[in-house]
Formats: sequence, structure tokens, C-alpha cells
Amino acid sequence: MTAAAFEPGRNALMLNELRLPTIGRLWPDFAERSDREGWPAGRFLGGLLEHEVAEREKRRIERHRVESRLDVTKTLASFEFSEVPMLSKAHVLALASGDSWLEKEPTS
Repeated sequence: MTAAAFEPGRNALMLNELRLPTIGRLWPDFAERSDREGWPAGRFLGGLLEHEVAEREKRRIERHRVESRLDVTKTLASFEFSEVPMLSKAHVLALASGDSWLEKEPTS
């Protein structure tokens, strides 16, 4: 690659084209730190990719929350279990306290 391939402006355009906004925002600081601390290229790239993936996940969850139109003020703590007598409060709270039930096979 030529030196022109590493120009910040060109990198910004390519990152925008690839739709990698988090990397676009973070790479100059990561590059500076990488140069200062002597990181291997894999660590530099891995750090940027981890941030991109985490930011995408955060945006995806927020987008789904908004699309769901669920009232964010409603929580299990404020749920009126007495309004739904066939629903076991203890069972719901036990399920909410962990995620091990997700890995269990359904019973017939």
C-alpha cells in the first residue's frame, strides 16, 4: 500500500462507505495509543472491532426498544400480579433472576 492509503481523510471516507462509524470515530485515538504502547496490529484491529460490535449491539437493542413502543416506566417491580391470578409471581421472578432457563430443553 502506498502512504496515501493511510491518510486520515481517505480512511474516514472508506469507513463511512463500509458503515463502520464506531471505528471511524475511535481509530485515530487507538492508532496513537497503539504507536505509543507498541501494540501488535492484531491487538489494534481487535480493539477497534470489539468496540464496533459492542456499539452495534447497543444501537440494535435501543432500536428494538423504541420499535416495541413498550412503556419504559413499567417494570416487574410495578407489575400487578393480582390482576393476572393464573400467573405465578414466584415463578416469574425466579425466571427473571437468571437466564439458565434459556438453555433448558422444553418439557413435553
